[in-house]
Amino acid sequence: MSATDRPAAVDARALTLGAEVTPLVVDIDATRIVAGAIATRDFMPAHHDRDFANRQGAPDIFMNILSDTAYCSRFLTDWAGPDAMVTRLAIRLGVPVFPGHTLIFTGSVTALEHEDTDVIVGVTFTGASDLGDHVTGTAELRLPADDSGE
Repeated sequence: MSATDRPAAVDARALTLGAEVTPLVVDIDATRIVAGAIATRDFMPAHHDRDFANRQGAPDIFMNILSDTAYCSRFLTDWAGPDAMVTRLAIRLGVPVFPGHTLIFTGSVTALEHEDTDVIVGVTFTGASDLGDHVTGTAELRLPADDSGE
């Protein structure tokens, strides 16, 4: 699903344990990897120099962890909506992701706590490519559940 096809923000009041987070598909190319490295000021050659990456044993350049963190956050906020706040994010890297691969983020709601006019939502997620799990993680989001603005 592309960013333009994504549904509106979830209704925090209607969430249930086990609810699926809307998947995010990211086609990875060299430009995306290099741009992410530059934007995060990560000048490690393995993120922009194929020859260097090859000398390190990698078949090509690969995405850096700061870009991974950003895509994890985007996955969560695209689903939860513009008023959601990611209050905790913990990730673990797995296999690298290289140009020409597709990264697919999936996840589900693992915790719900109603607090005043907000809902605290726990999510477990994975970003995987054809090589396996690239990133796995857990997150906590604060979503407004106050319907006084409707």
